Amino acid sequence: MLGPVRSVIGAASRLRGERVIASGMRAGERIPVEVDTHVTGILEHENGALSTLTTSFDGTATTAAPIEVHGERGTLAVPDPNQFDGDVRLAPLDGPPGWQTLEPSAGYADSARGVGLLDFVRADPERLARAGADVALHSLEIMTALLDSAAAGRRVELTTSVDRPVPVPLP
Repeated sequence: MLGPVRSVIGAASRLRGERVIASGMRAGERIPVEVDTHVTGILEHENGALSTLTTSFDGTATTAAPIEVHGERGTLAVPDPNQFDGDVRLAPLDGPPGWQTLEPSAGYADSARGVGLLDFVRADPERLARAGADVALHSLEIMTALLDSAAAGRRVELTTSVDRPVPVPLP
């Protein structure tokens, strides 16, 4: 959404020493927690934008929007990207107070999980770029760099970059 990341600063913790598996065949089983379960960080994008990222298995509930973008003209609330559907809302800096629901301008309206695979299957070079190896590698480096930063207590510069993929066209 904001383009490639140039560096990260991360922090991580583990709230519990064990947890209970919540679903599946092993539901109810207690297991040791061997990795950090709360990771937060600041991502500095190549265009100068900053993102604050929080991922956690430790919370039991939240009222926060999955993605909020705070910009010079207002705040944009974007729905959960795992669902491929939902309202995009804007709270403009100059304008009526409160949230305004925007009309879709890209993507697949009224979609659900799996539509990303359809986009990939219908691949032309522009669409393929959204799911290409360079995007996957850059995303993986961001995630591992956050953990490296948390462990070392310092900023980590990334070694990969990627061209920002074109938005999904609105059919």
